[in-house]
Amino acid sequence: MSDTLTATAVAETAPSAPRGVWRSLRRRPLFWLCAVVLAVLALVAIAPSWFAGWFGQPDPRACDLTQSAQRPGGDHVFGTDVQGCDVYANVVYGARASLTVGVLCTVLALVVALVLGTAAGFYGGFADRLIARLTDVFLGFPFLLGAVVVLTSIGTRSPVTVALVLALFSWPTMARLVRGSVRAVRDAPYVEAARAMGLRDRRIIARYVLPNAIGPVLAVATTMVGGVIVSESTLTFLGLGLRAPSISWGLQLSSAQTYFQTSPHMLVFPSIFLTVTVLAMITLGDVLRDTLDPKSR
Repeated sequence: MSDTLTATAVAETAPSAPRGVWRSLRRRPLFWLCAVVLAVLALVAIAPSWFAGWFGQPDPRACDLTQSAQRPGGDHVFGTDVQGCDVYANVVYGARASLTVGVLCTVLALVVALVLGTAAGFYGGFADRLIARLTDVFLGFPFLLGAVVVLTSIGTRSPVTVALVLALFSWPTMARLVRGSVRAVRDAPYVEAARAMGLRDRRIIARYVLPNAIGPVLAVATTMVGGVIVSESTLTFLGLGLRAPSISWGLQLSSAQTYFQTSPHMLVFPSIFLTVTVLAMITLGDVLRDTLDPKSR
């Protein structure tokens, strides 16, 4: 009973900002636009077979060399590539690999950043100095250069493998952001009240520190998904990312670069999907940042 009263007393002193986030977001048309676009793309990635058959050939690997590099129209709304494969089907199936890399990499980096950044920001001292030096080591490697070095040394390059490699060089920046947010919150009156009540550190972090410090981190994480998708496409375009038989937008761009002047549709349509996805992610991150920023309220 006393624990319940203690938690209630401390909760009354904590800010109620997270409770008003949804009320603020649902009033912004730009949020709903991005949410709808990303929801549709998520459905396409989860069940590409439902969408691939709407226009043209439902199987991205059912190719006919007699229909090589056909322009959009007829049975192939996006045209065909040089192997006679339906571009629309490949774009639809490519969404899964590209989104998987972006989301998985961001989730992994966010988990590592939350653990290390919270430990450094909340406890300080030796833990803070140790984690700071560790992040400095990883930040010393340029993001794409580090990914290139690791990817060239491994044999298999599946979406999971590429996501793990990109996450290895993505977490330090987020960890520093988590550390700064936690340090700004750890000495707040409601946290001091929780300590005075004798609550354990684990409970204080879970109930009072992270909920009020994670806002800026989530905004950056949402934006980071778009950046990771671009990085994966860039690495794949350079021949250092995903490999066939995987299907991704980066692989389509890589194979279409030679034929842009004669068959521009092979490059244009994957580029459109890639651009829309990244733009929706970045815009959603900006909306979340504006909503979660106390100064913008």
